Amino acid sequence: MNAHVSQGGWPVLVLNADFRPLSYYPLSLWSWQDAIKAVFLDRVNIVEHYDRAVHSPSFEIQLPSVVSLKSFVKPTTHPAFTRFNVFLRDRFVCQYCNAHDDLTFDHIIPRSKGGQTTWENVVAACSPCNLRKGNLTPQQARMFPRQAPFAPTVHQLHRNGRLFPPNYLHDSWLDYLYWDTELDP
Repeated sequence: MNAHVSQGGWPVLVLNADFRPLSYYPLSLWSWQDAIKAVFLDRVNIVEHYDRAVHSPSFEIQLPSVVSLKSFVKPTTHPAFTRFNVFLRDRFVCQYCNAHDDLTFDHIIPRSKGGQTTWENVVAACSPCNLRKGNLTPQQARMFPRQAPFAPTVHQLHRNGRLFPPNYLHDSWLDYLYWDTELDP
């Protein structure tokens, strides 16, 4: 067990009906309780399980570690514009100085100057750079983002998300998460 996951946690990786994760970052996980409830409601199939079981007076079931949905959920083609997804698009790096800490987001064209809160006008920025740029345009501040902001695809966010593995990966999950890694002989 990873130190970041409590012994009672037993998270369950959730796969779509095509056996791909519903999302990579954050990884689509359910609690073991939600997974067992979904098994009894006949919404999922158990694909892998832990070497641990839960008991009731008349029933025992091994804790699932990987489940797949019985019905395919069509993935969204346009990711939601959220602070987290902006950070993910920009790989959790300030677009002005490459810092990783104290991230906020910055409007390239400030809102007071007509800038909107959109994919094409917002970048990840550390607090010091954001304060230094202030209410100025990039030309006025002489601060230009390293990458022009853009609306990412779901695939681009998934690719970036895979650069930041979660704190906990159970061995039974690996075959379903990293399809492009080298296989053992």
